[in-house]
Amino acid sequence: MRVAISTDGNFVAEHFGRCPSYTIIDIDDNKIVETRVVNNPGHMPGAIPQMMNQLGVDVMIAGGMGPRAINFFQEYGIQTIVGIQGDIDDVIEKLLSGELEGGESLCSPGAGKGHGVEKIGCDHQGDSEHKH
Repeated sequence: MRVAISTDGNFVAEHFGRCPSYTIIDIDDNKIVETRVVNNPGHMPGAIPQMMNQLGVDVMIAGGMGPRAINFFQEYGIQTIVGIQGDIDDVIEKLLSGELEGGESLCSPGAGKGHGVEKIGCDHQGDSEHKH
């Protein structure tokens, strides 16, 4: 299984599309085989889900993600888990132990400015239909 986590340093980024990088983790037999970091190519609708599909990602973990992005990931058969925060090592440990639970999207106005399109707020802010 290949997992991608939107990252900002050693922490899960609030918004998957506007984070500086993604940590890609290969897991086999419930053990980490390889970990690498790829830079965010820039936030354009559908570009990051397409990149993750090309990288063979099975699961995308992020603090927040809009419904359009979730739909793009679903089209590629990539599971999304949002509402995640904290140190990526802790998140990976919870994933391996089966204790990682998603929740509400954590995206907040201005999150990740400078990584892709400049925005004051997220497209999905206050979206009541966006439940996980």
